[in-house]
Amino acid sequence: MSVQTSLEERIKIVTLSEKGEQVWRISRHMGWRPATIRKWRKRGQRQGREGLVSHMGRPKGGALSSYSSELRTTICHWREEHPGWGPNTLRAELARHPAFRGQKLPSPAAICRFLHEQKRVHLYEKHVLLPTTDHQPSYQAHDVWQMDARGYQYVPDVGVIALINLNDPHTHVRLLSYPCLVGQKRAEHHANTADYQTALRLAFTTWGMPTALQVDHESIFYDNKSQSPFPTLLHLWLQALGIQLTFSRVHRPTDQAMTERSHQLWAKQVLEGQTFADWQSLYTALQKRRDFLNTQLPCHSCQRQPPLLAHPQAIHASHWYRPEYEQEMLDLQRVDNYLATGRWFRRVSQNGTVSLGGISYYAGLSWHRHQFEIRFDAAQKQFLCHDEAGCLVQKIDWKLDLLKMFLGEVEPISRLPAFQLHLPFSWSEIRQHHFWRTVRDMTL
Repeated sequence: MSVQTSLEERIKIVTLSEKGEQVWRISRHMGWRPATIRKWRKRGQRQGREGLVSHMGRPKGGALSSYSSELRTTICHWREEHPGWGPNTLRAELARHPAFRGQKLPSPAAICRFLHEQKRVHLYEKHVLLPTTDHQPSYQAHDVWQMDARGYQYVPDVGVIALINLNDPHTHVRLLSYPCLVGQKRAEHHANTADYQTALRLAFTTWGMPTALQVDHESIFYDNKSQSPFPTLLHLWLQALGIQLTFSRVHRPTDQAMTERSHQLWAKQVLEGQTFADWQSLYTALQKRRDFLNTQLPCHSCQRQPPLLAHPQAIHASHWYRPEYEQEMLDLQRVDNYLATGRWFRRVSQNGTVSLGGISYYAGLSWHRHQFEIRFDAAQKQFLCHDEAGCLVQKIDWKLDLLKMFLGEVEPISRLPAFQLHLPFSWSEIRQHHFWRTVRDMTL
């Protein structure tokens, strides 16, 4: 960044020049180059004090205004035909063009300023990470779970499946291996949000809920198409349940070493060389093998003991879960508080909309090509759009009915008439019952 002379220094240059001081003496005394001394001496002699207040800057005509109109037109034409040509390439093309050979050519920086004035530059979004997404170590049982999906595989008489594997890296307990049917109708044979919710609900019902869940940067967990990603529906669902979603480091599969290794384990233990009558028989085989791995197969990381024998406290987490009470367990205020900590940069499209989480919101045609900094107001449940200067210009209401989208297939279960409920009857009583039972066990 260039250093400019202050108004006081310019006045002193003119004053010393009027007293007859030579340019080289003023330059040595003030520390500026002789060319700078001559420039402000001439400016003061011609324009007086007003000339010293204003700075030289680029000409009022804009960038490249001192060059011929033919040169400027040529640059615009080349940029339109070749959008990938940058300032360096454009200057090199000018140097070898017959019409401009031997002429003084503009610098790449001047060409860049000219392209900005002509609005012929690429528009980039600012890069902002999701809040609280750092990798977290596990210190006790069910502190952090790891989850990942194995690549799809065709199983005869069952179909194309993808195994969703969950593990507890601290105790090496295999929590679940859930086979998702990903047939021809699925894009690239990937599990969707409903599949991951089903797998997690099954694991929650058996083991309880963890404090945090660690995943990789798949698009189902992380909006990897945007420089400022908006949390996915699965991410917000976990936030509503009070589970923090953390991400492993990019290009660091060792952060999820146990889960990456479990893909090969489940394939060798259950899939290879076996046939299954239908999906239910495959799921049953996976469940039986999970019990064998946890209670009978010695684990090298557990001093040659099965994981549940080496870590009996891993039989259940302290956070209980029941699918029929999920609607009461979901706290949407957690989602609002989480969104209030984030910010997203979106450029308004040609039809005047911005996209957040796959949902389009109308901002106005007059804001086309403008970049908004979007924040969330938890009190009003609105997105606040700020322009490049930081001024609030738009307020957009949130469209999603999160509770209905979170529950999905569990919503009909919560509305079924209960003919035989376990005691106690309400979720608050369940939590109180488990709390006092935990206190009793700790006392004993």
